[in-house]
Amino acid sequence: MAIAKAERLMNLALCLLGTRRPLTKRELRESIEAYLEAGSDESFNRMFERDKDDLRELGLVIEIVENLDGEAGYLARRDSNRLPPITLDAEEAAALGLAAKVWQQARLAGAASGALQKLRAAGLPEDVDPYGAHSALEPRIPVHEAAFEPLMLACRDRRPVVFDYRKATAAQPEQRHVEPWALECWRGHWYLAGWDRDRGAERVFRLSRITGKVRSRTGRFTAPVPDVVTVRETVASWAGEIADRSARILLRSGAGYPLRAKATAVRERGDGWDELEIPYGHGLDAWLVEFGPDVVVLEPAELRADVVDRLRAVAKG
Repeated sequence: MAIAKAERLMNLALCLLGTRRPLTKRELRESIEAYLEAGSDESFNRMFERDKDDLRELGLVIEIVENLDGEAGYLARRDSNRLPPITLDAEEAAALGLAAKVWQQARLAGAASGALQKLRAAGLPEDVDPYGAHSALEPRIPVHEAAFEPLMLACRDRRPVVFDYRKATAAQPEQRHVEPWALECWRGHWYLAGWDRDRGAERVFRLSRITGKVRSRTGRFTAPVPDVVTVRETVASWAGEIADRSARILLRSGAGYPLRAKATAVRERGDGWDELEIPYGHGLDAWLVEFGPDVVVLEPAELRADVVDRLRAVAKG
């Protein structure tokens, strides 16, 4: 929703909720600046009717009452628009507390803190510990990347963005034109899922690999936003977390401890190399390339070929 329209709807809602008597269209027009700038009466009437319908769709109960002159007046009674009491159990309180931690290093930290205070004022007990008996081990979601906030706003407002992105196996970043869908944290890293316009396909981007500023663009999305965006599942698949096969690799002794942690079997060869069996899933080739000369793929052949191709691409860059 455009900021101007959202502000206009908010002003209309405040007028209807704050009045003690029904307000006519004329009075509402004189009270709201955007309506004064609407131009003709016909333009104002169309705008007002759309806004009234939008507020009703959002759940605001608006009554129409005729005054003594037979002119229609509008108001939203507070007793008809009062929310039910807010009740949260310990699990729900923990979820809200954890969500608020996302903003502790972002510009909206104050807003998140204020929201929790309002929830407590609305019924959340003060003695509810969102983190249970181990509050000293308070969970935190780090937000170090400068790209987080502009991407979060772009996801919310459905605005396309442009940024420079450096893949793990690329020497130089490439410009990406993306329609952002959702942000999600997985294993301490933030990821963006969206539609890559240049490649015409869904892509997931790790925020720590975005270089420079994220720049927003005008215009609508060209691809439909899916109802469910599976960021974690996609990243897990690319990282080899979802695997139905095994790969055999040689790993230099004393190197590649993350690979050793994933291995299902390790055999010491005694020649400075160890032979490992590790789960094989999509994206394993990109991970193996990061270990450079410390890794040699034995099988399968297609994995070996993918690793060689990636190393050649890095060498050319």
